[in-house]
Amino acid sequence: MKYFFCFHLILLFHIPIVAQDSLVKRELDINRYLEDQFYIGVTYDILANKPSQVSQNNLSRGIQIGYIRDLPLNIDRNRGFGIGLGYANHSYFSNMGASINNGDVIYEIIDTNEAGFRRNKLALHAIEMPLELRWRTSNAESHRFWRIYSGVKLSYVFSGKSKWITEGIKINFNNEDIQKWNYGIYLSVGYNTWNFYAYYGLNSFFKENTLLEGEQIELQSFQLGLMFYIL
Repeated sequence: MKYFFCFHLILLFHIPIVAQDSLVKRELDINRYLEDQFYIGVTYDILANKPSQVSQNNLSRGIQIGYIRDLPLNIDRNRGFGIGLGYANHSYFSNMGASINNGDVIYEIIDTNEAGFRRNKLALHAIEMPLELRWRTSNAESHRFWRIYSGVKLSYVFSGKSKWITEGIKINFNNEDIQKWNYGIYLSVGYNTWNFYAYYGLNSFFKENTLLEGEQIELQSFQLGLMFYIL
């Protein structure tokens, strides 16, 4: 994963794009436009592949923001690919509580209807590296066009915390059972300002042998929301 990260950064900032250079030489300034280089997205975050006892509550949500280098591959500049770097924050509210006992993380099912219960969540902060194919109906004069962007995303979780708060207890700790590297596929489809966004994680964001009452925890992320592009 670390090698992929280094390769990703090299592509993003340094690699010369021969096809793009040839286009620049042949096109007038008006046709040298780039699109959708900055993005911001909001999502409803769903826990997929969860143990039978686990249920979500409250509004599990996420936000992501970043930059994607637009790399057109044809003269009309409406076909290409993008490579980017961004930040994401996701909060998953559920009844699966986590606490520490003698240095080990213990998971249990919480009665969320119990008096004094306030909230329980898993909070993830990550650096994201999307790589996508791009198709759009854009031109240099109009900012209103259809787009279909699809790709893969690698995420490095630099902070993963379990938070369990009741009227008398507050548990908040860095959860070492959380995977540092996550990856998945995504699709962004829309017109002009409004774009539907979906992401599905291909690996669990918990490490192997993380158990809930003897059952392997293999939670995956499924995100649905809106994506907005700028410039």
